[in-house]
Amino acid sequence: MLSTPLPAPAIRRWRLSLFVFMLLVGVSMSSWIVRTPAVRDAIEASTAQMGLVLLGLSAGSMSGILSSGAAVRRFGGRNTMAAGGVLVVAGVLVVGLGSESAAAPVVALGLALFGGGGGLSEIAVNIEGADVERQLGRSVLPALHGCFSAGTVVGALAGILCTHLRVPVLWHLAVVAVLASAAFAWAVRSIPTGNGRRLAEPGQGGGFRAQLAVWRDTRVLLLGAVVLALALAEGSANDWLPLIMVDGHGTGQTVGSIVFAAFAAAMTAGRFAGAALLARFGAVRVLRGSAVVSAAGLALVVFSPSPALAGAAVVLWGLGASLGFPVTISAAGESEDPDAAVGAVATAGYLAFLAGPPVLGFVGEHVGLRGAMVLVLVVVATVVVTSGAARPRQSGAEVEGEKAPRPGGAAAVVPWPRPGPGEEGGQPSRPPKRPPCAMPR
Repeated sequence: MLSTPLPAPAIRRWRLSLFVFMLLVGVSMSSWIVRTPAVRDAIEASTAQMGLVLLGLSAGSMSGILSSGAAVRRFGGRNTMAAGGVLVVAGVLVVGLGSESAAAPVVALGLALFGGGGGLSEIAVNIEGADVERQLGRSVLPALHGCFSAGTVVGALAGILCTHLRVPVLWHLAVVAVLASAAFAWAVRSIPTGNGRRLAEPGQGGGFRAQLAVWRDTRVLLLGAVVLALALAEGSANDWLPLIMVDGHGTGQTVGSIVFAAFAAAMTAGRFAGAALLARFGAVRVLRGSAVVSAAGLALVVFSPSPALAGAAVVLWGLGASLGFPVTISAAGESEDPDAAVGAVATAGYLAFLAGPPVLGFVGEHVGLRGAMVLVLVVVATVVVTSGAARPRQSGAEVEGEKAPRPGGAAAVVPWPRPGPGEEGGQPSRPPKRPPCAMPR
């Protein structure tokens, strides 16, 4: 984290740059996803062959996620985000080139680059977002992830238009790459340098051993379980919801697409409403409520015989899943080593995104997709027990559910004076919990 407070205008630019960055990642991702049928036809791939092509995305994402923590510690969040943005843009462009040349290996390479850039940059973005929360003294991460969800909606709508107008995939993705590269360059310039970077201390291990050490904290372990469960709820809908409606409930493909759009809209709405909910109820109650709402939606989708009721229930599914990732990441930022804890907990969430869908596909092959979702339902239910880990570390006046100006967790302990009255945050100063210099970078 930064050792000194920043002026309010600089913090606002920092926050805006993170919002823009996440928005563009969402736009870039949905831009190539919505053109997947055209890409598949261009490379003349069967369903099995397309699955192999998509392995490039999983391999790249895993590589980016597993290397992101070390990259932030060595190069800082700003440089890591810049590298991730370059890979995202390159990946989008290479996917377009692979489609134009009808080369499946090139498409797989593009997806690997995109996945690597997404995994590398989003961990850094979460660390930066948690630090912005500490500077402002209020919630930022729910809206930050809401920008990603909004970006997926924007990219999908633009992609549908390009498909309707029969714009070639290469032209479409090339325009996205150019616009995204310009926006990424602007966003990175407003991010403070050196944030998250730390020097190796004598007698301490580095690399992979240092990344594992943070999991010795029971609180971090439980937060990882929370984010894994709710990220699984989100990721399973992203990958399987249209097929659940088509194969499991017998609807048409158009209806399946509309239902998925309703889920994405619910995710976006839930994330932008997150700050108000956190300020009123606190992180623990918000997470428990999220688990209950998401589980209710999942149960209706799985067990309801009515396609109409199941389609409406995905709104509950999306609302419940929307705040799991940002709220848990925010709570991780309150740990003794915030950057390491945020990176570790975020990694657990992304592992759920990557490993969950293939596991559910294997189970669904034997019991059907609706039956496979029972596994997700059981995992989500565990959040009711594990969400207590999001309770503030500090003791004293602040207790679960207090209506004090405490967001998801990271901003509850501000290790420097908050902005004074009239500045953003509007809270009186408070003494630091521990000296900022106690955590070398």
